Amino acid sequence: MTVAHEEPNYMGVFWWLLVLTILEICVIYAPMAHLAIVLLLIVMALTKASLVAMFYMHLALEKRTLGIIALTPLVLCVFLIFALTPDLGAVIHQSPKAEAAAEGVHGEH
Repeated sequence: MTVAHEEPNYMGVFWWLLVLTILEICVIYAPMAHLAIVLLLIVMALTKASLVAMFYMHLALEKRTLGIIALTPLVLCVFLIFALTPDLGAVIHQSPKAEAAAEGVHGEH
């Protein structure tokens, strides 16, 4: 028994990529705020990268694996933020000799 496998519409994806590329060029020359231009270009670039990854690299069927790959660094970052937050309130304690050395004053010999 074979499973029916539907081929992706490669030409449709190609036309979407072409439209996004033309829009990127138009956005560069648009009279808008610099931040808006940068944000639009980033969104369009991420959209194009997603289209290429899903259809041309055949990753659309790998949702579970890609989800694990994407969530692992996120979990690590959140863990590090909570683990290192107490260090932000740390008070640096220095001895009088260390303070004098930091100020450039020579201590006793």
